[in-house]
Amino acid sequence: MILHTVNKSPFSQNTLRSCLRVVSNEDSVVLIEDGVYAALDDSSCSELIKNALQRVAVYSLLPDLKARGIEQRIIHGIQTIDYNDFVSLTEKHARVQSWF
Repeated sequence: MILHTVNKSPFSQNTLRSCLRVVSNEDSVVLIEDGVYAALDDSSCSELIKNALQRVAVYSLLPDLKARGIEQRIIHGIQTIDYNDFVSLTEKHARVQSWF
């Protein structure tokens, strides 16, 4: 099990797409920093995330969503987490893969 972290906006880089091409069903994805923009509902990458949610858990860091004022506009099914939850996820997974 791998915990994938994505910190780049999907609107400026292909980091998210690259990540989602290699995730397995047992992996999880955490959107952090500008990566939380991928959680926006009705955006150009919404379908990409909705398809990913059918096979992997997708999380978004709530403090980063709040910092960008988008916490109320995220895709249904994305789980919001705080820093303690993030630490728990890193402990639960065998490895962490950061996508830059």
